[in-house]
Amino acid sequence: MSYEEIKAEICDVCHKMWQLGWVAANDGNVTVKLDDGTFLATPTGISKSFITPEKLVRIDAEGKVLEAKEGYRPSSEIKMHMRCYKDREDVGAVLHAHPPTATGFAVAHIPLDRYDMIETVVSLGSIPITPYGTPSTYEVPEAIAPYIQDHDAVLLENHGALTLGADLIGAYYKMETVELFAKINLVAYQLGGPKEISKENIDKLIKLRSYYGVTGRHPGYRHYAEN
Repeated sequence: MSYEEIKAEICDVCHKMWQLGWVAANDGNVTVKLDDGTFLATPTGISKSFITPEKLVRIDAEGKVLEAKEGYRPSSEIKMHMRCYKDREDVGAVLHAHPPTATGFAVAHIPLDRYDMIETVVSLGSIPITPYGTPSTYEVPEAIAPYIQDHDAVLLENHGALTLGADLIGAYYKMETVELFAKINLVAYQLGGPKEISKENIDKLIKLRSYYGVTGRHPGYRHYAEN
């Protein structure tokens, strides 16, 4: 994919995020790793509905601006993104948003770490909540570090959600899955509580990952291992 095509894809994903109600005002941020080891990032202070290719910022691994339209700079939350790339060589894109239902779980401190929906077991495994971190500080990268080694999607306590992908579309799909899973679980709780899939069937589902071409990390089943 060419440089301009990547820029266009970032803008498309940003517009979809806004249309789906995952972000409001200046919320959320997107980064993509380029072949030369630099990164494209969405600028701070701009609604995702207004993102256009010339507004994107190119930065290095330290977050230093290499190329940007005058007055444009990356979000201060870029530290969180850079920690993902530093700790996971397989990550090519990072997406941060505030999808309402998933963020509701994060605000309620309820992790989405159950194994009750077939598609989520195959594509993501469990979705934990990382400890609280003050936005724009190094507290957030430190808080997510123990989790991103084994998870491609996490909830950020009292904040939102973060997904990692081999490419931007992969990260976007994972955010879609997180939000849909949260919506389904919310309904399940209202109907008496979600019912988990048996360990035997979870094993079968995990084996399907390669068949369906699913990429990324899979955490296994934490609470089964503990019991």
